[in-house]
Amino acid sequence: MSGEVPSRSGRSRQILRGPRPEAVPALVARACTLVGVLDIAAGVFPRFRRSRMHAIAEVLPGAFGPFAAALSLSAGVLLLLLAHGLRRRKRRAWRAAVVLLPAGAVAQFAYRHSVIGVIISAALLAPLLRHRDEFTALPDPRSRWRALANFVLMGAGSLVLGLIIVSVHENRMVGDPSLADRITHVLYGLFGFEGPVDYAGPTSWTVAFSLGALGWLTAVTTIYLAFRPEHPAARLTEDDETRLRALLEKHGGRDSLGHFALRRDKAVVFSPSGKAAVTYRVVSGVMLASGDPIGDVEAWPGAIERFMDEAKAHSWTPAVMGCSETGGEVWTRETGLDALELGDEAVVDVADFSLAGRAMRNVRQMVKRIERAGYETRVRRVRDLSEGELDRIRRAAEDWRGTDTERGFSMALGRIGDPSDGDCLIATAHKADDQPGPYGDLKAVLHFVPWGTDGVSLDLMRRDRSADPGMNELLIVAALQASPRLGIKQISLNFAMFRSALARGEKIGAGPVLRAWRGLLVFLSRWFQIESLYKFNAKFRPRWEPRFVVYGSSRDLPRIGFAAMQAEGFVNLALPRLLRHRRPAPRACAHTVSEHGIRAA
Repeated sequence: MSGEVPSRSGRSRQILRGPRPEAVPALVARACTLVGVLDIAAGVFPRFRRSRMHAIAEVLPGAFGPFAAALSLSAGVLLLLLAHGLRRRKRRAWRAAVVLLPAGAVAQFAYRHSVIGVIISAALLAPLLRHRDEFTALPDPRSRWRALANFVLMGAGSLVLGLIIVSVHENRMVGDPSLADRITHVLYGLFGFEGPVDYAGPTSWTVAFSLGALGWLTAVTTIYLAFRPEHPAARLTEDDETRLRALLEKHGGRDSLGHFALRRDKAVVFSPSGKAAVTYRVVSGVMLASGDPIGDVEAWPGAIERFMDEAKAHSWTPAVMGCSETGGEVWTRETGLDALELGDEAVVDVADFSLAGRAMRNVRQMVKRIERAGYETRVRRVRDLSEGELDRIRRAAEDWRGTDTERGFSMALGRIGDPSDGDCLIATAHKADDQPGPYGDLKAVLHFVPWGTDGVSLDLMRRDRSADPGMNELLIVAALQASPRLGIKQISLNFAMFRSALARGEKIGAGPVLRAWRGLLVFLSRWFQIESLYKFNAKFRPRWEPRFVVYGSSRDLPRIGFAAMQAEGFVNLALPRLLRHRRPAPRACAHTVSEHGIRAA
C-alpha cells in the first residue's frame, strides 16, 4: 500500500488548497444577520416618538404602520434564514437577499422612520450586487424532512418572538393578562384570530399584523419545503457500480475498505481517465468521502481533483473519513487539506494466527467452552448459500440489530446476500434447541466483504441476545481457521478509535496529558464503546493499520464530526422504527453491531 503517487503537474501548492470560505461571502453573511436582527427589532418594538420623522409619519395612513411592522419583521426573519446560505455562496440565497433588503429598508423607514436602518440595508445591498459573481454555488440535495424541521424550528421561534411582541406593548395593555393569556393570544394570532389580550389605540392592529406575519412565514416556508420538487442525494447507478467493480477487480487489494465504496447510498466521481474514483455522501453540507480512492494509484489525483471541484461548485465542506496513511498523504498533497489520525484498523494475517500460547488463552478457553455447549460453525461464500437460508439470515440480522436505525457508512456495505456480492463471506453459529426460534438453529452471523483476491474485511456482527456470550469470538476464530481452504490470507476486523492513545496512556512513563486524554476516552467509552472495542480487537493479536480523517481547517472539525455521526447512524433524524414502512428484507441495510461495539468509525 506504499509507493509514490504522482501529483498533477503545473498546479501550485496555493491553487491546490481546498475551497476556503471566501472573505466577501463570510462578511456579507454576518452583515445579513445584523440587518435581519435590526429589521426584527424594528417590527417588534414601537416607533420612536421622538424621531425627526414623527411629524411626517403622523399624516401617513394609520393602517400603514401595522403593515410596515409586519413587513419589517418578515424581512428580518427571512434574512436570518438566508445568512447561512450566503456564507456558503448559494445563488438562490443571494437572489432572495437582493429582494428582501430593499423591502426591509422600506419597512424600517415607514415604521421606525430609521434613516440609519435604510443606510445599513443599502450598505449591505451594494457589496451583494458588486460581488454577485461570488455567489454561484448550486443547491444542495434536498428532502421533505426539511419541511418538518422548518415547521418545528420556525414554530418555536415564532412563539418566543410572539411573546416578546405581545409583552413589549405592556403599557398599552388593557388589564393585566397572565402568561397563559399571552401565550394563548400568540397562538391565536399566529393563525390570524383575535386572542384574549387587548390594547388601547391602534396597537392591537400592530400586534395582530406582526403575529399574523410570523404565522404566515411559518406556513409558507413549510409548505414550500414540503411541496417543492424533491432532489435526494445522488445514488450509485448501475453503470457506476459496474465501473467501480471493474476498478476493484484490478486494484481492490490496495485498501481493505474498497468494497464499501459499493454502498448504493453513495455518489461517485471518476478521474478524467476513468481509472480511479472517489465515492462520497453529502450530509449537512459536508461532502464525506470514505477510505482511499478506488482504482489505479496513478489516477488518484485526477479523481481527487474532480471531488474537490464538485465540493467547490456546491460550496460543500470536503472531508475524508478513514483513509490509509498513503491515501492521507495523497489527499493532503493534492488538496492542501490537513490530516488527523483517527484510530487503527485491526488486521489479522491468517498465516500467523494460532490459538496456541499464553497470549491466546482467554480466546481459546472461551471458544472451547462454547463448542462444548453444543454450538457449531459454518463459513461459506454468499454464492454457496441457498436463497431460503440467505433470507433467514437477512431477517435475523434485521431483528437482532438492537437499534431503531441502521448504522454504518465508511466501513459497512449496507446489504446482505445481494446476487452481485457472491464473493462475500458469511460465518454462522448454530445450536439445535428443543424449542427452535423463528430462525431455526441460527444463533449468530458475521458478514465479510472481499478485500482484493485474498482478503476479507469485516462488515457485520449480529447475534441472538439469548445465545451464550462469546459468539463473535467463536465466529472470528472459525473464519480464520477456514480461511486457508477459501484462499484468504488476511482479515480486517474492527476499527478502534484513538487506539494508540489508549495503548500508550496505560503504559508506565506516560505523561499527565496522555493519561488525562486516555481517562477522557475511557469515560466516553460508557456511551461510545471506544475502549471495549479496542480490547476486543486486541484479543486476536492483530497488526494495527492507522486510519485518518482529512479536513480543511480545525474550525471545520465539529461540523465534519457531526456529519460523520449522522452518516454512521449515531445521530438520527428519521422517523422512529415503529412509524417507518418496513423495507423488503433483501434490501435491508447491514451494519456491524456486537456486544463489544460497531465496526463503523
